[in-house]
Amino acid sequence: MKNRILLIEDDVSISELIQTQLIKEGFDMSCVYDGEQALEAFSEKSFDMILLDLMLPKLDGIEILKIIRAQSTVPVLIMSAKDGDLDKALGLGFGADDYLSKPFSMIELTARVKANIRRAQQYSAPVTPAENQDKIHIGELNLNTNNYTVYKNENEIKLTAKEFRILQLFMTHPKKVFTKAQLYHLVWQEDYYGDTNVINVHMRRLREKIEDDPSTPKYIQTLWGIGYKLGEF
Repeated sequence: MKNRILLIEDDVSISELIQTQLIKEGFDMSCVYDGEQALEAFSEKSFDMILLDLMLPKLDGIEILKIIRAQSTVPVLIMSAKDGDLDKALGLGFGADDYLSKPFSMIELTARVKANIRRAQQYSAPVTPAENQDKIHIGELNLNTNNYTVYKNENEIKLTAKEFRILQLFMTHPKKVFTKAQLYHLVWQEDYYGDTNVINVHMRRLREKIEDDPSTPKYIQTLWGIGYKLGEF
């Protein structure tokens, strides 16, 4: 079965270029041109990946991203002419999985699409035998790897795919200290080049969701100059 991609891009020429390239690569494409069409398409079909422009008519990309993340962990790659660190942090902070600045090559776009879909499909695969657990309970948190849910007491916590993967790593390796390089390699499955911003944003968002007080975290603790570890329970 072909992987299905939703392309949300208001520039028709760019949309057609991307559509032609990804169809050639074997993907099933759905293309929309404004925020309202995007939400309508998202509600009608399931997708394996979403390519999202930030500057859109009727409803901007960040608002669309918020709505998608409230309902789904589908990988989202932001495509934007905005290239500032703030814009990237904002998009990643609201749950995007990747960010590509315009103009970009079709080769790079294709590679990132394939990588994000591959990572999303591999989240159920254990990193070590210790991760082959369906349900994990630590403190007030209950993580279920069968349906990718996390509950704190009886309240469900909505996590993105990468947030879930980060938390899964800590909960299945409660004694292990993870460096930022290790986290990036295991979650993003790419080489780490010292860019801490992506990890910092995801860690902050995860803590905001699972901690009683994110400023004094008890679940994911920082070991300054080393990395992160699960707190003692």
